[in-house]
This record gives sequence, structure tokens and C-alpha cells, in this order.
Amino acid sequence: MTSPHSEASGQRAIAAQNIGTANTGDTIGLPAEILTAARDVPAPPGLTNLATRPLCIGRDDALTWLRATLTSTGGSAITQASAVHGLGGIGKTTLALAYAHRHRPDYTVIWWINADSPARIEQSLADLARRLLPAWADKAPQDACAEWAKTWLQWHPGWLLIFDNAEAPTDLGPYLGSLDRGHHIVTSRRATGWPRTIPTRSLGTLHPDEAAELLCTYAIEGRPPTPRELQDARMLAADLGHLPLALEQAGAYLAENPTTTIDAYRRCLGTRLDKAADGIGAERTIARIWTHTLQALTAHSPVAVQVLRTLAWLAPDDTPVSLLEPPNADPDDLAEALGALRRYSMATVTPDSISVHRLLQTVLRHTAPAEPGHPPAGRREAEHALDRALTPLPEPTTGPAREWDTLMPHLIALAETTPPGHHDDSTTTSLYLTAAQYLYRQGHDARTIPLRKAALAQYEQVLGDTHPHTLASRNNVASAYQAAGDLESAIPLHETTLAQREQVLGDTHPDTLTSRNNLASAYEAAGDLESAIPLHETTLAQREQVLGDTHPDTLSSRNNLAGAYEAAGDLDRAISLHETTLAQCEQVLGDNHPDTLSSRNNLAYTYRSAGDLDRAIPLYETTLAQREQVLGDNHPDTLMSRNNLASAYRSAGDLDRAIPLYETTLAQCEQVLGDNHPDTLTSRSNLAYAYQSAGDLDRAIPLHETTLAQREQVLGDNHPDTLMSRNNLASAYQTAGDLDRAIPLYETTLAQREQVLGDNHPHTLTSRNNLASAYQAAGHTDRAIPLFETTLAQCKQVLGDNHPDTLMTRGNLAYAYRAAGHTDRAIPQYETTLGPDSSS
Repeated sequence: MTSPHSEASGQRAIAAQNIGTANTGDTIGLPAEILTAARDVPAPPGLTNLATRPLCIGRDDALTWLRATLTSTGGSAITQASAVHGLGGIGKTTLALAYAHRHRPDYTVIWWINADSPARIEQSLADLARRLLPAWADKAPQDACAEWAKTWLQWHPGWLLIFDNAEAPTDLGPYLGSLDRGHHIVTSRRATGWPRTIPTRSLGTLHPDEAAELLCTYAIEGRPPTPRELQDARMLAADLGHLPLALEQAGAYLAENPTTTIDAYRRCLGTRLDKAADGIGAERTIARIWTHTLQALTAHSPVAVQVLRTLAWLAPDDTPVSLLEPPNADPDDLAEALGALRRYSMATVTPDSISVHRLLQTVLRHTAPAEPGHPPAGRREAEHALDRALTPLPEPTTGPAREWDTLMPHLIALAETTPPGHHDDSTTTSLYLTAAQYLYRQGHDARTIPLRKAALAQYEQVLGDTHPHTLASRNNVASAYQAAGDLESAIPLHETTLAQREQVLGDTHPDTLTSRNNLASAYEAAGDLESAIPLHETTLAQREQVLGDTHPDTLSSRNNLAGAYEAAGDLDRAISLHETTLAQCEQVLGDNHPDTLSSRNNLAYTYRSAGDLDRAIPLYETTLAQREQVLGDNHPDTLMSRNNLASAYRSAGDLDRAIPLYETTLAQCEQVLGDNHPDTLTSRSNLAYAYQSAGDLDRAIPLHETTLAQREQVLGDNHPDTLMSRNNLASAYQTAGDLDRAIPLYETTLAQREQVLGDNHPHTLTSRNNLASAYQAAGHTDRAIPLFETTLAQCKQVLGDNHPDTLMTRGNLAYAYRAAGHTDRAIPQYETTLGPDSSS
């Protein structure tokens, strides 16, 4: 019998913020009547948010493939999804849009989703909710609207979702997996990393004849091209690499300048590339036609060039037209400029918004002129536009702030595209900090990285490298990296901040102690317990001395140290310290304080680790009920409690209660935390193991494989959670009888756990027991018995003679003895396992 592990999370109360209030906001749940509306509200006929039908030439095979792929269900109720990938400007978006228009009558709803980030996906789904249920959605938070839209899609069949420009396949996990009553199309520049269940197609450049046809269609209106024009078009198309975006823009230029022949345009284009445009081939291709289009736009509408330069520093999609209106300017000037950009195919313009292709933005930024001592063209205008729009608004809290939510992608893009050596003004920096705190309070600290990095650069320039505000900003960047699971970036930054605070503030200053606590927690998150535990012990001793025995920060350190002891398998010290901490929290903070609830959760977790389910389950149930009441149903801490209670039920063999609770928790984690958050990965791992425990391997194995791949990507190959996933996948393979895949995976996991966790860590003992069981199942009793004997001796030493893992290992050893014909050695082990009061 093998022992895969489900996982529970202990709150670590990391004091990561020094500027502003470090609170985490509640995520608003959906009332029952609103959920009922998701079932009952019909879609208006032909509901869609599609752009106009595009000109799509040379893609008939791809359109046929898309239709065949999406409709080849064979009567099975599975999600039909297709992914089209290719370089920027290749025509992925055009293909998806052409398919949607061609098959518009076949779908009840067609909804276009900007998928370049989880936040943009959420925003697009929230817009769907506002179209379907405007009376409620116009006043509801964006995340609640997005969740309602998901619920609506789960109830209603026959829709098409188009996820355009997906940056990470994992961003789509919450949707492709749970929305199975319609079709999905994904466009992306990513060629790899897609689940095996999603057919993919690489989109290449156009055939030379089709490229010439597309160019002529844009350039020549009202008549077919002459043979000479067609030949010139072929040559120009070849110079442009048969790239659809470049052909479209060149054709639009020629249409706007009918006295310029195709051959003249080609000769002016030349072959020398702008030195600044030294990126990928597509960038160079666009750069080759940019100079001519810019010259034409400058002559016809200088304002259009200024607008385009400004757009280069913002998010590519859906920039509000109102954002681009400078004060005291004639609105007609902006309208004429947008018209010129549309005519030259430089932007997609609607009455309310404007979008620019990402590839064009890249070229614009790389080629933007800059005078000495000044930022590149358009940069300052973008900063001022956001300053004008956001500075007059009240500071957002945790509730919905529609204006901030709308402009957040543009503010993040502004921070991400900061030119080397450029420093934003104080107003823009203040906006970065306000936006970062807003996202942090919503539980989205990982999204704050570009905002916090830009603010840190400003502090370093203005205040100096070791000013207390600079140090606090550096600490916050490190914590944002840690929230994103990027420990390779977080730990060096925490180490630097701690060293600087020790030098500037002193060894026992409260901020120094905060840095020491944060670094210890980062080490622990990375599985480096040898570094984490001494640092936690030092921090606790210093906080007791400086702040007092019952100060909230001291209680936090005591909790964190107990958690580190538990992670190291030192359960006696962990339980004692958790019990002390809980009693102090109840006395000092009160029974329902969030930190008291965290302490209660952690004590229950440690009881469960020690095999004491009689004390663990009631404590988990109490903590969950209190968190639901105090924090709300979807708060990350509530989700943690729900996951932990499900794990305790599973440990007790109560799968009828465990599996539905796991499924609910995973869906909520995906919604609230995101698909790749460590807690979401834990929830997914636990659900996979519960399915496995129930014998449902068809659902368990793919979920284990997905979780392992995500953990390797997010946490790294040797992180303890990654090793947990590797162990669990090996166990699932063994349960399925696939020992050829199980044994090498067990061997790898054991070697890594010995290296990372140590020879006697409980997880290492589990790996050793599991590998021995796999050897036994494969008939290698000669390899299994010595490994079981070693594991049993270590379990008795580390865990005690009556710990569940010790009893399981003894039972496995007895079974191996009996299988080898050593009944005289098996019987005593069985008797010890059953106990003196057991009867057969």
C-alpha cells in the first residue's frame, strides 16, 4: 500500500508591507438569487462583441480545420477547443474573427476575450455579465461579474469563446476545464505548453500568390490589378515576408496615396533596417514600412502620430478614447487623428476605444525619437494621460472601483515599458503605489510586480538606495515576487533588504525584524528549512525582547516557527508551540481575530500531521465556520480552511464529504487566486488524490500530471510541493498498474527528497515506503524488504511506534515477509500492527 499525500496549508502571517495598510480584502460571493439568474436569463439573439468582418485571404484550409476540430465531438460531452499559434502579425486574430463571422448563425453567443493576462480575461467575462444582466452587473465588482458569467456559460449551451493572444496556456485552465457546453478558440504566439487535449495548428505566412492578392485587395479599389501591378505586388509581398499585418499596412498606405505605385513604394522601402529595430523578423518587417507610413501620417495628421506614439506605452487593447483627449483641445482634432489611424490600418477604432497591434507597439517604442535629457516620444504623454484620468478619483479600497479597474491594464503596461534610465514623475509613482495597494488588498499581490518595481526605481533615484522608504519598497517588491511564486527573485531581494536594514536601522528595529521574518518565510517556502528555522528562532527571540511576549508580531513569529518545526517533521515542538500561540492569540486578540483563526487552523493542521484526527477535524470545522462568518465565503483564508477540512475528511476515509468540498474549493481558488497560485495548485493536487482514493483514475492521473507540470514551472523542480506532486503521480501510475512509469518516478522523488529535506524527514520516509511498495508490486521482494526494514526503523525513531505512517510501514513489511515465504517474520509484525486487543 502506497502513501501519496494530500496537502494542507498553514497561514504564515508574513508582515510584508511597510507603507500603507496591509489588509487583504474579501472577495464578494454571489447571492442565491443572482446565481439563479445565471440559469434563467436567456441570451439576446445574436449576442456578440465581435469586431467587423475582416479580410481573410489564403486561410481556407485553416478555417476548415477549425470547424472540423470544433465539431468532431462524436456525441461526447467534452470541451471542444482549438489553439492557433504563430508569430505576431501572422493573422491569428484575423483567422479567429473570420471563423466567428462565418459561423455566427451556429452559435447562441460569440464572445471575444482579451486573454493576454488573467486580469484581462476576467474583465472580458465581466463585460459579458454586464450585457446579460446589466441591472446587477453594472454595480457589482468585476470578479463577481466574471464568476457569474462563468456560471451562466455552465448552464447554457451553444456558445463560442475566443481567447485572443493568450500569453500562458495555464491562464486558460479555469475556463477550458470547467466550461464544457460550447466551443473555445485560442490564439497565441506560444507554440508549446498546450494540454494534449487541445488540438493546435501553427499558422505560417501566406502563399506568395495569396499574399499578392491580399496586398492588391487593400491597395487597389474598384478594379482588378493589371498584370504589371500583380507582378509588383508579388515582389513587394516577398520583401515584406508575406506577413499579413505588414501587407495590410502597406496596402492601406497605397490606398491612401493612390498616386504612389506599388513599384515606387517598394523602391522607397529599400532593404536597410532601422538600427533600433533589431528584434525578431516580424519586427524588422514592420519597421521597414513604418518610416513611410509615419511620413505620410505626419504630413496629413501630426496629431495622429502623437496619438500613436502615446498608445505605444499603454496596454494594446481597449484604450478609452477619453483617455487620449488632452485638456483644452478641440475634440474634432482627436476624431480626425483616429480616422487617419484607421484608414492607414494602424489601429482598430470604435466610438469608445482604440486598440493597437502589440507588434506595432514594440516597433514604436524601439524607434521612438528622444531628445537628450527627455523620455522617448509619447512616453510623457502617456504618463500625463493616466495622471489626468486617475489622480482626481478617490483612492480605491477593496470594493469595485470601475475607473481604476478599466485603466489598471494601462497603468501596469506603463510601468512594464519604462525605458532604461527613465524615471517617472512623483504623480505617476504615487499612482503606481495606490494601484499596487488596491491590488494587494484584493489578494492580487503577484500582479503588482511591475508597479512596485517602477516605484522602487523612483525611490532609489530620489531618496537613495538605503532610505527607509526605499528599503520598505524593496521589501514589498520581494514579497510580490514571493506571492507570484518567483522565489529565485524574492530571496536575493529579501536578503539584500535585510542586510541594508541591519546596517541602517539596527539589528532589532521592528522593520529589520520584519525583514528577517520575511526572509525566513521565503526560505521555508523554498524548502530550505536549514536556513529558515534558525532565522525564525532568532526573530522570535528578538521580538520577545523588543516588543514583548504577547505583541501581535511576536505571536506571528511564534506561529511561523511552529510551522517551520512542523515542516521539518518535529511535531512535538510544533504542537506545543502552536498550542501556546493559540492560547495567547485568544487572550490578546480575541476568539475571532483573523490571526487567532490562523493559529487555530495551524494547530489543527499539526494535529492531523501527527495522525490525531479526533482533535484535528473538530478544530478545522470550527475554524472554517468562523472564517466564513468573519472573512467571507471566498476569502483566501476561508478557502484554505475548506481545503484543510476536506483533507482531514479524506484522511478519515470520508470521501463522500471530502470530494465535493475539494471540488468547490478548487473552483473558488481558480476564481479568487488564479490558476497558478500555489494554493490553487495545492487544491488541484488534493482533488486529484481524492479522485485516486475513490478509484477514479481517469480523472486523477491527468489532474496529477497537470499539477506536476505547473509546479515545476511555478515553484521549480526541487520545491517540496513539486516533490509531493511527483510522488502522487507515481502513486497514481502504480494504482493503475503502470509500474514502468511509477518506479523511476518514485526513485527520482526519493533521491530529491533525501537531498532537499534530509534522510529522516517524514516525506522522505513516505517516499522510501512508496518505492519499496512499488518494488514489491513488481515482484522485486529482494529490493523491497530491506527498504521496508530501513523505513520502519526510521519511522519508529522519528514519528513514534503508533503513528499511522509507522503502522502502515509495519503492515507493508509484514505483507512483504509473507509474500517471500517468511511467515515466521510476518506474524509478529501483523500482531504488533493490530495491537494486543485486536481480534481476527
